[in-house]
Amino acid sequence: MKVIGYVRVSTQEQADGGVSLAAQESKVRAYASLHDLEMVEVIVDAGESAKSLKRPGLQRALAMLKRGEVAGLVVAKMDRLSRSVGDWNDLIDGYFGERAGKSLMSVADSIDTRTAAGRLVLNVLMSVAQWEREAIGERTRDALAHKKSKGERVGQIPFGFKTDDGVNLTEDATEQEAIGVVEELRADGLSCRAIAGEMNARGLKTKGNGKWHETTVRRILAQTA
Repeated sequence: MKVIGYVRVSTQEQADGGVSLAAQESKVRAYASLHDLEMVEVIVDAGESAKSLKRPGLQRALAMLKRGEVAGLVVAKMDRLSRSVGDWNDLIDGYFGERAGKSLMSVADSIDTRTAAGRLVLNVLMSVAQWEREAIGERTRDALAHKKSKGERVGQIPFGFKTDDGVNLTEDATEQEAIGVVEELRADGLSCRAIAGEMNARGLKTKGNGKWHETTVRRILAQTA
């Protein structure tokens, strides 16, 4: 079976033990030899992060897989390919899933997608990564909601409020009055664009003494809904 090796380091990792280009190449070549794989080439991405799949070496390796020049890809560790769940979904769907038919072998992770067990482990790892990302999102949303419930600032200071200590919010009397006018005009049936025009005509200011726009009105109405 013809395979291609892929090795990658970021600038920082270049000096770290165990992930140098030479160490990775030694591992993938040894793996290929042990499993009777024909290593066509070891492609290198030096100084490239895993934030995107758009790396010169990786793109060339994937193109070789797509053209059928090789049947599999060998890496020293999964994170050499990507740390992104979204990118891994694309790699599995386009190359290494059962339907795509190409093989992925990771030395450190003991993954070989030529076997059902290897495909299962890969999918489990991706599911765990997806769960972790969603769990972090839930914890973040809960924390922000808790801060809001205590009247603490989250992100930009919303219209109608101010902060004296950078954390706790208190009502801004002038801006609260402006919100009341917006709500009254809306109740009278005016469109958001018409409300913005009326607010400007009355000389009322947005936060930072700016002019009113349709989007400003929509944001405030959504905030007070």
